[in-house]
Amino acid sequence: MNVAPIVAWLDEGAPPTQRPQDVLLHLCRRLLEAGIVLHRVAVFVRTLHPNVAGRGFIWHERSNIVEIVTAPLGIQDTEQYLRSPLRIVFTEHVEVRRRICEGCALDFPILEELREEGGTDFLALPVRFLSGDVHGASFATRRPGGFDQAEVEALRRVMPAFSRVAEIYAWRRTAHNILDAYLGTQTGEKVLAGKIRRGDGEDVRAVIWFCDLRDSTPLADSMSREAFLQLLNEFFECVLGPVLERNGEVLRFIGDAALAIFPVPRGDLQERAEASRRAVQAAAAAIDGMAALNAGRERPLGFGIGLHLGHVLYGNVGTPTRIEFTVVGAAANEAARIESLCKTLDVPLLISEPVARHVPGCRSLGHHRLRGVGDPIELFTLPTANRSPLA
Repeated sequence: MNVAPIVAWLDEGAPPTQRPQDVLLHLCRRLLEAGIVLHRVAVFVRTLHPNVAGRGFIWHERSNIVEIVTAPLGIQDTEQYLRSPLRIVFTEHVEVRRRICEGCALDFPILEELREEGGTDFLALPVRFLSGDVHGASFATRRPGGFDQAEVEALRRVMPAFSRVAEIYAWRRTAHNILDAYLGTQTGEKVLAGKIRRGDGEDVRAVIWFCDLRDSTPLADSMSREAFLQLLNEFFECVLGPVLERNGEVLRFIGDAALAIFPVPRGDLQERAEASRRAVQAAAAAIDGMAALNAGRERPLGFGIGLHLGHVLYGNVGTPTRIEFTVVGAAANEAARIESLCKTLDVPLLISEPVARHVPGCRSLGHHRLRGVGDPIELFTLPTANRSPLA
């Protein structure tokens, strides 16, 4: 069985595919054209991600599409994983072959599923990366009598070249995962696009979000480091989860405070209004989330959120060997100083006039002077009655 053209295609990088699911789809089509009778093909690759253990790409002959599934962290301890043939491939780095027929030992649940679909044979092969990691691919057929030896040998010949392509996509995905987790989606994309030199950046308009946990020093002194770290994570999840859900970008954590933005790419009135509404909606949801969190605490957590709209430099700052992608400028400093007045004015949220003008129902708290800023600025907050509808 001649699979040399398939190997050559993979060695060239599997053109013109641009996504891993497309590589698998084209591979399955080429294997079918080569005479290998396939019913189901699946590729499972473990990944470096704070919440995901790995991803699976599953092709079915009937639909001729590739389904993408994700495996959560902790799946290694589940019955589903422990009774999977892929566990053997991952841990022992060996092939797993099972005939599917009357009287055959169907020792994996997937074999029962395949038998109901008319499957006759199952083969799982290691996907070996140059890094030393081993992932897995499985092939099933409905051909009477199962795979013949020529088909098995052909699949084995294809796997090394396929593994090289899979590794490239896996490393690309890992880079995205790490950048998304540590920098944010939009910032990570800029870094991947080459914005990595100190001084690289652009002048943008954005709604700037600054939030802070109150009385963190006495809190830290009153509990273990592990308990305080858990408390910080709960706080950030409550107040920043709504930011991420509304396409905001969390840029940095500063101890018990955080800086985020809602970019306004073109800066026109419609975009400013939309970003302002999303930021206020996120703040309202954060306040409701903190109320729910505090309901279960003997000592409620105090916090403040400041929102401001202005121009900032969005780019890299730091030393020649240690840089950070963030926003700098007067508007960012003013957002932090607006937030600091939350305690003075006894409200969890303060909104500057440039943001509030786009959000109906904001309540004015008058004009206030910010430290280091010449003219007083009008500040607003949300009346309790208006908070839930905005969320």
